[in-house]
Amino acid sequence: MAVVTHIEYEDANEVVRGVYEDIMETRKTDSVNNFWKVLAFDSELLRTTWNETKSVMGSGEIDSLVKEMIYIAVSVTNSCNYCINSHIASARTKGMSGQMLSELMAVTALANKNNALATVSYTHLRAHETRHDLVCRLLLE
Repeated sequence: MAVVTHIEYEDANEVVRGVYEDIMETRKTDSVNNFWKVLAFDSELLRTTWNETKSVMGSGEIDSLVKEMIYIAVSVTNSCNYCINSHIASARTKGMSGQMLSELMAVTALANKNNALATVSYTHLRAHETRHDLVCRLLLE
């Protein structure tokens, strides 16, 4: 049994239908994926999330493929399988090759590993900091 209902176009209110139509027009498709259908239980949440997504992921100084790749890396870090698959599919339509995906995954894994090591090291150093070290560090900051 589904925890959240998918709101299909036929069952949607006017606001949700308008957002669905904008999604389909913007993405040049004849369907809306399940992410949007799940958010449609709250038409305001759907509308604001779509408008923000359209604004951020739209054209800008950063190439749309690079934006998709950043989204993939963050989704991997946050363990969102739905987002990973959705944005890999989108990035492939924008030219991402298998080799590019492999390199992206390597960079993402390395960054996550090194971030964890840096956090542990920093926490360990702070835990063993003397009062003198603390005063000196605070004076220098």
